[in-house]
Amino acid sequence: MNEVWNDSLFFGAALTLLAYGAGLFVQSRFRLAVCNPLLLAIVFVMAFLTATDTDYETYEAGAKYLSYLLTPATVCLAIPLYEKLQLLRKNWKAVLAGVLSGVLTSLLTVLAGSLLFGLSKRDYITLLPKSVTTAIGMGVSEELGGYASLTVAAIIVTGIFGNLIAEPVFRLFRIQEPVARGVALGTSSHAMGTAKAMQLGETEGAMSSLSLAVAGLLTVIGASVFAQFY
Repeated sequence: MNEVWNDSLFFGAALTLLAYGAGLFVQSRFRLAVCNPLLLAIVFVMAFLTATDTDYETYEAGAKYLSYLLTPATVCLAIPLYEKLQLLRKNWKAVLAGVLSGVLTSLLTVLAGSLLFGLSKRDYITLLPKSVTTAIGMGVSEELGGYASLTVAAIIVTGIFGNLIAEPVFRLFRIQEPVARGVALGTSSHAMGTAKAMQLGETEGAMSSLSLAVAGLLTVIGASVFAQFY
C-alpha cells in the first residue's frame, strides 16, 4: 500500500483535505472550542502517518501543493474588508492603534521570553513572526536567518491558541465591540483568528482581515529591527 502512496502525486494533499474534513465533522458534532478543525487535522495526519509507517517526505511531496494556495487565500481576505470600507474610514485611528500595539506586544513578549529561557539568537528570530500569516512569517524567518519550518509550527500553534481562547477572553473582559474583536483576532492570531472572527460576524471578519494584513507589514519591519536587540 505504501508503494501506491509513494507513486501518487497528490497523496499528501488528499490526506490533508480528508483530515480537515474529518475535523470539520467532529467540530459540527461536538461544538467544543478544543475541536478545532485545523488542530484535529494535524492530529489525524500524524496518527495516519505513524500507523501506516509513512515517512514525512512521502506526505510532503503531495501536500506541498496546498502551500501554493496560501498567498492567494490571504489576498482574498480583502473582500470582506472592501464590503466594510465605510466602517474602516470611521474607525481607522482605533484600528491602527490596536494593530500597532498588538504587533509591539508580540515582538516584546518574544524578546522577553527568549531572554528568560536563554534561547539562541536563531531561535529568537524564528519566533519573532509567530503572529502573522504563514506566507509572510516564513519569508521573514528565512530572510533573517531563522528556522522557517519551526516558524511555521509556531505560527500554527499561535493561531490555534488564539482561535480557541478568543471567545472566553472576550467574555472575561466583556469585549463586545465588533471592531475591537476583529482587530484583536487578526493582529494576534493571523488567518486562524480571522476565521474565528468571520464566525463571530461580518464586521469582526472585515476588521480582522485588515488587521492581519497590516500586522504582517508592520511585523516585517519590526522583526528586522527587533532582530538587532538580541
